[in-house]
Amino acid sequence: MPQDAELTHRMRLALEAHAGISEKRMMGGTCFFLNGNMLSGARRDKDGVRRFMFRVGKDREAAALARPEARPVIHGTRKLGGFILVVDEDCPDAKLRDWLGLCLKHAAALPPKS
Repeated sequence: MPQDAELTHRMRLALEAHAGISEKRMMGGTCFFLNGNMLSGARRDKDGVRRFMFRVGKDREAAALARPEARPVIHGTRKLGGFILVVDEDCPDAKLRDWLGLCLKHAAALPPKS
């Protein structure tokens, strides 16, 4: 699955003011981390659809899925709890920052990983 340079760049810009952010190519795209804990990802699927993935945590999942643009992450036949997908065109910059705010709250509450 190809990397999506534009989505990755948008994610970098939205996270640039936050300390402790790192990134790694994985899961067919680029994933972003806060102090070693996964926050989000950006990728283009085989079908060409460009998506953001947000790790909001299981406690925020129901509220996140109530948003019209949100979809659960399904890996094979299993739903990944606490993870949300949003198609790029449904995620302008203001909404991207809002989603990342939820991710940052979740990751900040976790112990740092080395």
